Amino acid sequence: MSALSLPALRPRAGGFTLMELMVVMAIIATLLTLAVPKYLHSLERSREAVLRQDLSVMRDAIDKFVSDQGRYPETLEELAARRYLRRVPLDPITDSAATWVALPPPEGERGGVYDVRSGAPGNSLAGDSYETW
Repeated sequence: MSALSLPALRPRAGGFTLMELMVVMAIIATLLTLAVPKYLHSLERSREAVLRQDLSVMRDAIDKFVSDQGRYPETLEELAARRYLRRVPLDPITDSAATWVALPPPEGERGGVYDVRSGAPGNSLAGDSYETW
């Protein structure tokens, strides 16, 4: 057999065909449509967990302040200035420390902050308003 009688085999150029690329892109898009909503939902759940924890820590600091000083703090910043908090935390929903709503103490009590709530608009994943937490 001579080399001339065999068909000439050309080496195939490297790379993928357009069809192979389209199939891979379709698979990736399908996986993303399943994963992204779950990821965004988990981010919202984590923000709500941080909000609950921040409210609990600030309420505990207010209680300790009242036990030590015999009055309620005038502002949340006073809690930080007197080292009951390291700093006033950011509201994780609004990303601002200025949106906390300070509730005044009952009649006859001294001070300005009896309780604290979030000033974030909207509802949680459970359906209740952030303002009621």
